[in-house]
Amino acid sequence: MASVKQVQVTFDCAQPERVARFWCEVLGYVVPPAIEEMPAEQRAASFACVDPTGVGPRLYFQRVPEGKVVKNRVHLDVRVGTGLVGDERLAVLEAEGARLIELGATRVLLQLADEENESCLTLQDVEGNEFCLD
Repeated sequence: MASVKQVQVTFDCAQPERVARFWCEVLGYVVPPAIEEMPAEQRAASFACVDPTGVGPRLYFQRVPEGKVVKNRVHLDVRVGTGLVGDERLAVLEAEGARLIELGATRVLLQLADEENESCLTLQDVEGNEFCLD
């Protein structure tokens, strides 16, 4: 049986560099020097960023001609409130949400805790891709 060694998450988008730089700010990722050194026309077609610790997956952004028209079938959960509950968790979600909105994210929905789930905040990135602050 084969085992997976690495996973890359790929985003279809209109402006790869813009979306990649947004996600660098969200996750603390960096742009590899080889990507930064590519000619502008290549960076307009595809871009990438990586976790500087080498733990998280590489994110790859590729330009596609069509725009986003429906809700994502897969999305990222950005785990900022892990282990927190109640008002403490909400405060962390709201603070991080405010930071990301300043970067160009759009607030979509705050789901408050119930008997089964903790609170989470749904946002959209700079091109409308949904993600959750969890």
